[in-house]
Amino acid sequence: MPGDTGTPTPPGTPAPLGTAAERYRMLRLIRGFEELALALVKAGAIPGGIHPYIGQEAVAVGVCSALLPADRLTSTHRGHGHVLARGVAPHRLLAELLGRVDGLNGGRGGSMHAADLSLGILGANGMVGAGAPIAVGAAWAAQQEQAGQEQAGHSSAGPSPVAVAFFGDGALNQGVLLESLNLAAMWRLPVLFVCENNGYATTLPAATAVAGSATGRAAAFGIPAEEVDGMDTEAVRAAALRAVERAREGGGPGFLECRTYRYEGHHTMERRMKLRYRTPEEVEAWRERDPLSRAAALLAPGAAAALDLSVAEQLSAAEDFALASEHPDPAGALDHLYADGLRPRAGVTP
Repeated sequence: MPGDTGTPTPPGTPAPLGTAAERYRMLRLIRGFEELALALVKAGAIPGGIHPYIGQEAVAVGVCSALLPADRLTSTHRGHGHVLARGVAPHRLLAELLGRVDGLNGGRGGSMHAADLSLGILGANGMVGAGAPIAVGAAWAAQQEQAGQEQAGHSSAGPSPVAVAFFGDGALNQGVLLESLNLAAMWRLPVLFVCENNGYATTLPAATAVAGSATGRAAAFGIPAEEVDGMDTEAVRAAALRAVERAREGGGPGFLECRTYRYEGHHTMERRMKLRYRTPEEVEAWRERDPLSRAAALLAPGAAAALDLSVAEQLSAAEDFALASEHPDPAGALDHLYADGLRPRAGVTP
């Protein structure tokens, strides 16, 4: 990763999400960021398109509001909401989507591979379910480090860091997820598995592909599991706080199935392909449960409008920053390919 020195990076500063107003502002930031990204895809500024997170914002904000600075997380191909909710600056993420040098990862990660080790973000991942074993490994490493500190007599080691693995319902039939559940349960690792069940794996209805239930998969491994309204930020937050507290205290992994919905297509390519696998009535029914409207209702009159204006100004500045950033020099295409900095063949330039 550009900027990685090879040494452990101290935790960065996660986004403040301790109040209802802060959580609403983050919901609005994620929604506005995705709407801006969609416009930039349409304009041809973002190559390859994106997987929009619009509609699912309550899951990212609710879960990330339960985390501490030392916690880690892994994300998915639909991961902009997760990394923003954790504290990544929107202008850096937008520049990353545009493939610019001032992007979060120097323009090399793009939409599906954003990472920030200083915030414990171990990376979004384009492979379905692939973040789960990474989170399990991070939780094991944190557990070993904690045990080592205790053995050395450091009683002020602090609460045990927790690792969170986000994944969609399409990952429920992936073997690597089941292997991760098993290992986390056997070793009682502090992992929170968060299934964002939006009802569809690309265009395939989950009901036609998933036998049993999501929570049933976790229960088979003895992992406490809870189904929660993924359109309600406060409900997600409450469930995440319970699971995270249990994990920190040595209670082992937890599992949340957040029932949510994406208002846009699986990928921006759907607009061109004109796919029809959901009825307008279904989409509209879920829009009536919009997490932003529900969160705004908890605020004082006029508060949401003021926060909306603040977010709009922030995103306008982010767009200016990202579009002004330079494109990477093609001569550096092989940089960061190896951890030691060496190129695969001396003297070869792309």
